[in-house]
Amino acid sequence: MSASDTDALRRSRGEPAPLSAITLNVNDQVRRLEVDPRTSLLDALREQLRMSGTKKGCDHGQCGACTVLINGRRVNSCLTLAVMHEDDEIVTIEGLGDPDHLGPVQRAFVERDGFQCGYCTPGQICSAVGMLAEVAAGWPSHATADVSAPRITLTDDEIRERMSGNICRCAAYPNIVAAIRDSAEGGPR
Repeated sequence: MSASDTDALRRSRGEPAPLSAITLNVNDQVRRLEVDPRTSLLDALREQLRMSGTKKGCDHGQCGACTVLINGRRVNSCLTLAVMHEDDEIVTIEGLGDPDHLGPVQRAFVERDGFQCGYCTPGQICSAVGMLAEVAAGWPSHATADVSAPRITLTDDEIRERMSGNICRCAAYPNIVAAIRDSAEGGPR
């Protein structure tokens, strides 16, 4: 009997899958845990590491509430397995700052009132940090007017396009765009 047949038999009997011991680097802290190999990174962060900043919205990668940074790139943590991220640098909203020492994007969101209910805000902020790094690296988007230009002009349309994977049900979009623009330009205008 193959390993996959054994796993299928175990599942058909209602038995849990064998746990995998993994080590995750989350916000510059090495964390060891045992997870079902099918556990999403989102569930490992929230349920096992008790990091409640990253939110579970749709659980299908459509809302962006679960966005974290993995090796500096934005990722919907509901769509990736925790076991896939050993040796990766994972940054959640908690790793970008704290109430006494907000990161620049967090501070801009507060100053520009870039949130209402706040549920999507951690994902919005993590996505904005990743997006600003993409712009700094010169990565064009669908809205980039001149992909051959040496520097991307961060227009409102450019910001909206790049943040389109993050939904805000409260419709705080104008303030989110303003907060991201302030972050890119070094502060409020």
